[in-house]
Amino acid sequence: MKYVVLLMADGEEKPWGEQTPEEQARQMERFGAFDEACAAREGVRILAGEALQDGDAAATVRTRGGRLTLTDGPFAEAVEGLGGFYLIEVPDRDVLVELLAELPAYDMQISPVVEGM
Repeated sequence: MKYVVLLMADGEEKPWGEQTPEEQARQMERFGAFDEACAAREGVRILAGEALQDGDAAATVRTRGGRLTLTDGPFAEAVEGLGGFYLIEVPDRDVLVELLAELPAYDMQISPVVEGM
């Protein structure tokens, strides 16, 4: 089963650009541990994953009455900002949740992907 995992900054961690090189290195170690744990697990594959730029770099596209409108900024104003994502294939949700414990402290949304479209 495939899932999208959205990594939401929880407001407690300093933004990436404000972290010291040591703090950034610790974060990267956690991402590396997650990658290794996924690679070691039968039936688990990371299909895609990326860190995202700050929410200030985002834009929102809305369709109303058949017309597209582009607005600078994220979809919604929130303390939590979308920091990155994974597209991952796992045997089931329980395995995914177990593996996500390897990542740095994020609030995460996990959503199953509709297969066969």
